[in-house]
Amino acid sequence: MENKNIYNNLLIKQINQSDALGFDKDYFSKSHDVNFDILGNAYRDTGKHYAKLKIAIENNTCVSNNCEYEIDQLKKLDDAPSKSIAFLQNLLSQLEITEDQNFDPNNNFEYTVANCIFKEKPGFSKSDGYNVVLNLLEDGSQELVFTGPMFKSPLIINSNALDSLSESDTTIVSETPNIDKEMLDLLTKVGLFSPEDLLENGELSPTAVIADEFVLKNQDGTFDYEIIDIGNGKGRNILKFDMDKIQRKAIPFINAEIAGLLSSEQEAVAAWNVYISKGSSPQEDDQMVQNANAASSSWIYEKDLPLVQNKKVLFEAKYKEYFMNNYLKPFLTNKLPTVTEDAAVFDLAEAKKAKAQKFIEANNL
Repeated sequence: MENKNIYNNLLIKQINQSDALGFDKDYFSKSHDVNFDILGNAYRDTGKHYAKLKIAIENNTCVSNNCEYEIDQLKKLDDAPSKSIAFLQNLLSQLEITEDQNFDPNNNFEYTVANCIFKEKPGFSKSDGYNVVLNLLEDGSQELVFTGPMFKSPLIINSNALDSLSESDTTIVSETPNIDKEMLDLLTKVGLFSPEDLLENGELSPTAVIADEFVLKNQDGTFDYEIIDIGNGKGRNILKFDMDKIQRKAIPFINAEIAGLLSSEQEAVAAWNVYISKGSSPQEDDQMVQNANAASSSWIYEKDLPLVQNKKVLFEAKYKEYFMNNYLKPFLTNKLPTVTEDAAVFDLAEAKKAKAQKFIEANNL
């Protein structure tokens, strides 16, 4: 099922983003009926039904005691138009998630098809065999029924069921969190940067560096540099960081972020599928959105929710790995000394000899 969702979601995305239909003479030579007239069809016969109920009550010819059934049905018909509008707005707001740039194609592709019908996308018209019908049900709820070539069976969505899910902050289409934004925000919270590196808008300054307290130093207070070879017998110093201290400082903030994300498990699954699973870079993730995302390592909404504990533990570990490798590591890699004279290029052999001698003297060897 997951491969079918990925295949169809990405196929629809490709079709919608392509200009191919503009060069299809057969397509643009014909009229394409997109007038589903959802509300018109739903309410076409309600006037007659309403009148019959009204007359039965006025003439005391009701089929129920004290006309309770007829009065109840009139109330439901009075409320129906506003309920229809709210139902359509709620559903469309959820189906529109399928158009997000970072949409997880492991979501049920039928919702993508339903959105295309609503949005009158080329290839999803009545002329192409698609239809959507709004039914007013006796219990006061309403249902939308989607049919067409890409549906194995009609897709039916009930208004009361959708409302119930919405009230519990659950959607039928999972929205993928903006992991890049969240992790950039996390960088400002982990306490590894000086206050002056935080801008008024809450973002890090472009010149931000890890605070000195997390840089390794010698016993005499000078910086303990690592020497790197830059070629031609030359070398230069780079800063060394106290990774244990950095981990102890950052992990509580990272854990809090993970706990917040896991509080909405369907979004955590989307984040896993689109970003976290592969442990790749944000740039690679943007490209993967165009193909198979996590593919074989995807978590499946229908099967993996609610998440079992071992998956939560795995998510936590991979999230930390993703943050460290893609967001924190650039601040720890090949960073030049803040002391100007220590940042100069030098003879590599002499520097290594001097460093060895300093180590011997410091340790009384």
